[in-house]
Amino acid sequence: MERSSGGRGETANVSVSGADLVGRSCELEDVSFGAVLEAAGGSRVQWTTPDGLEIVGCGAAASFDATGPARCRRVREAARRTFADVDHDGPRVARPRAFGGLAFHDGHEPVPPWGGFDAASFVVPSALVVRDDSSTWLTVVGDESDVDDRTERWRDRLAALPAMRPSGSRPGVVATRRTTSREEWADQVETALERIAGGDLEKVVLAQALSVDLEETLDVPATLERLRRHYPNCYRFLLDHSAGGTFFGTPPERLVAKRGGRVETEALAGSVPRGETPEADDEYVERMVDSEKFQREHGLVVDSIRRQLESFDATVTVAEQTIRRLATIQHLRTPIEAELERETHVLELVEALHPTPAVGGVPPQAAWETIRSVETFDRGWYAAPVGWFDAAGDGEFAVGIRSGVATGDRVTLFAGNGIVADSDPTEEWEEVQLKFRPILDEL
Repeated sequence: MERSSGGRGETANVSVSGADLVGRSCELEDVSFGAVLEAAGGSRVQWTTPDGLEIVGCGAAASFDATGPARCRRVREAARRTFADVDHDGPRVARPRAFGGLAFHDGHEPVPPWGGFDAASFVVPSALVVRDDSSTWLTVVGDESDVDDRTERWRDRLAALPAMRPSGSRPGVVATRRTTSREEWADQVETALERIAGGDLEKVVLAQALSVDLEETLDVPATLERLRRHYPNCYRFLLDHSAGGTFFGTPPERLVAKRGGRVETEALAGSVPRGETPEADDEYVERMVDSEKFQREHGLVVDSIRRQLESFDATVTVAEQTIRRLATIQHLRTPIEAELERETHVLELVEALHPTPAVGGVPPQAAWETIRSVETFDRGWYAAPVGWFDAAGDGEFAVGIRSGVATGDRVTLFAGNGIVADSDPTEEWEEVQLKFRPILDEL
């Protein structure tokens, strides 16, 4: 264990299981990822993308934790030293990666329900199973003295697992409690509207938390599998922490993906419900597309992302606005791509883009101050970056919305909405409740 300290309130922790890490990979027959997670011991991770990449992992060959404003830089530096010593013999798709994320605020303290989740925390799993559209691979990472034996043991263990795992049943809801009442929400929105009218803000995203007591302990992997059926075009993630709970979700929004010099991101802001018929769907969309409020909110996000990417000396291309249709909600979406002119780690992009105006506001500092002063709960990792990076500094991150943190037989869910000049507190309340539904319906 190595521990280094920065300025006031800043720390960095690095833990590596062996002096010289080695990665061994072998190709597998198809395997149930749910069964892998069920059989795994210790901390677990799951990462699934809309384009079909699926990864599950367990254990920790290395971990990186940091707090304070320099948290991303400290994680990058620690990971660069660790990855430099990893000798991996497999294909690129099966390479070791660090999975984790950030808290919404860099000064986050890991208090319940966020026990163990630092302001920045990443883990390199000691065993990974990776599946893309053509193959499935096992990668074991650890000390050179035993990594070959561990690879054989894992291969035998996976071969004995069932090819399918039942997705289980809903655990049942005993009670729900809101951290924010309707009256408190109306006051919060009115405070935001006053600051917007005074010129301090253009937009701020206010959020709520919903505590859900369950009849039995939640099986998170099974819940994510059920969510996959309704939201196949969303990300799915699971991040365990041995000292706390499990953060999980099905976010529709990519924060950023980087491979080499190519960067892909998107603006996702402005939402309406799905209709009961295709015609009703189209009516909602037409209202959203023609709405000055929705277009202003969406435009703020697009402009902010463009400016942030251009600060990296990147050539930025903004595509045409489209509609993102999900099971219960429809969003305005604008794809954005960039070509980088200089070497950049994906965590640098993450740090620059978080929080986008879709989850924070404009201008960022005034929005953060408003969020801190009016919200009645700790956001923790909600609406913050979750994803992975590799030794080359490539990686992919989603925005941790449509998410919750599970601790035993309790789940805390989170949802938020953008407040702009002509927002109505009642309409915003109803839209937030709609965003709880994806996970709440599976409980």
